[in-house]
Amino acid sequence: MAVEGGAKCVKYLLFFFNFIFWLCGLALIIIGVLAKVPVNTSAIIKGYAGSPLLLIVVGVIIFFIAFFGCCGAWKENQCMIAMFAVFLSFIIIIEIGAAIVGYVLLGTMTDVLNKGFDIMVTEYNETENSRILDTLQQDYKCCGKNSSVDWLNSKFLAPNSVPDSCCKNVTQNCGEGAIRDTSKIYTEGCQPILDKFLKKNFLMIAVTALIIAFVQITGIVLSCILIQAIRNGYEVM
Repeated sequence: MAVEGGAKCVKYLLFFFNFIFWLCGLALIIIGVLAKVPVNTSAIIKGYAGSPLLLIVVGVIIFFIAFFGCCGAWKENQCMIAMFAVFLSFIIIIEIGAAIVGYVLLGTMTDVLNKGFDIMVTEYNETENSRILDTLQQDYKCCGKNSSVDWLNSKFLAPNSVPDSCCKNVTQNCGEGAIRDTSKIYTEGCQPILDKFLKKNFLMIAVTALIIAFVQITGIVLSCILIQAIRNGYEVM
């Protein structure tokens, strides 16, 4: 039997909140994609791409669970509503886990970046380091770890030179003798820029997760109320 009165209001509220869940799932997918660490940085910050990827996975799951919850609320199906509440509980647990992992990684990020850039600069032109670092320097408009001076004693470059990827307008050998020439090259280091970029993304993820978790908990409460109302056998109008 269907519900009436206050329980019927809860039914439509739950349907509305499921629409919000659907939007939340979509938001998680978008935020996860935007916060995803570029593949080119993986050699420097291995393991840090996990949280955004987890957000994308959770977003896809919520996207489909929300549709499941809408059907359960509209048809007043106890089983579907109960499963919806259980699924949401699991999602919240996963989100809490992702938040803890992100918080732990955030505390070690600066050290990881420092070590990563030290290796990349020191071993430039070895393995794929040059390709990755060149891409970083062009994408983030930076040069070296802390500044362009980091290339001063590089055994792979001519004296007082930087890689061509440090140049504002990249041409062959544009970095030769230009280690302090601010008109030709970017002099700001990549490590502070990337560190700021990653921490900003983690903050964005944390705020988004908190807002969505609040909405999810509200949905679980409404689900429990509606299930109880259906069990009590209220008559439909």
